[in-house]
Amino acid sequence: MRARSVLTCAMLAAVLMATLCDGSPEAVASPGVAVSTGRAHCSPQNVRTSLAPLAPLPAPQHMPAGSTMARIAQRGYLIVGVLEDTYLSSFRDQRLTLQGFDIDVARDIAAAIFGDPGRVVFRPLIEADRIPAARSGRVDLLAATLTVNCTRREEVDFSAVYYEAGQRILVNRGSAVTSLNDLRGRRVCASRGSTSLTTILAAASKPIPVATNTETDCLMLLQLGEVDAVSTDDTLLAGMVAQDPRTVVVGPRFTEEPYAVAINKGAPDLVRFVNAVLERRVQDGRWRASYERWLGLLGPPPTPPVPSYQD
Repeated sequence: MRARSVLTCAMLAAVLMATLCDGSPEAVASPGVAVSTGRAHCSPQNVRTSLAPLAPLPAPQHMPAGSTMARIAQRGYLIVGVLEDTYLSSFRDQRLTLQGFDIDVARDIAAAIFGDPGRVVFRPLIEADRIPAARSGRVDLLAATLTVNCTRREEVDFSAVYYEAGQRILVNRGSAVTSLNDLRGRRVCASRGSTSLTTILAAASKPIPVATNTETDCLMLLQLGEVDAVSTDDTLLAGMVAQDPRTVVVGPRFTEEPYAVAINKGAPDLVRFVNAVLERRVQDGRWRASYERWLGLLGPPPTPPVPSYQD
């Protein structure tokens, strides 16, 4: 896929049609109640904590008897919930093959189970459907730019953090906006079900939040002049700039967005297995190689997140 893309008539039509559907962009009223802080034991100090990795990591095709991994191996494929419109993190290339930083994580987990990174079935989701998909068991796990927080930990388990992102702002070049404080009374887009939308709702500068089903819809609305800015994780904004160089990311990070793999609460053994795979990715250089391939626009590779385990 070329880094730069042009907004086609078909894409414009899709946005305009979306305004007639239930998933249409809409201004969001500020909530009148506080957001849940999650379980009593969850706090900003331990929200990143996960289960210790399985040791030793079993060889592919030799999963422990009776384990979640053995069940997946018997089925013949891993089911992973992903986004499919977050350029550089999880997107379809010209051959319609899913690619990106999160897709590399998913394929490495599949390779650890089967010895074959291709033994994975991807279930495309919108952001608001990620947690329900993991809770219901429709997917074995999620690799979908998903931020760990206490509210989400009430519903699913998380691996150790595999990437540290942060929320920033995207505007058209020439905009006077340079920070969240400049967005008072202006329309700012984020996707439903994202922590980014929650942050916009709570901003002291009182911007007008506009919710869409996908991040791509937000970029289209910015291109059409329907919103003044897009605000989401810097990883996703880097993908938008790569698609449309008429846009620019401004201001520093104003949140921490630790990404982790989400897993149904009934599978702690899979959490430990995934953590072992994530550790190995760092040790053998695959984490760095994936960053350089997909996220190099953000700068030189940072130090990978240091895992935190509770046992």
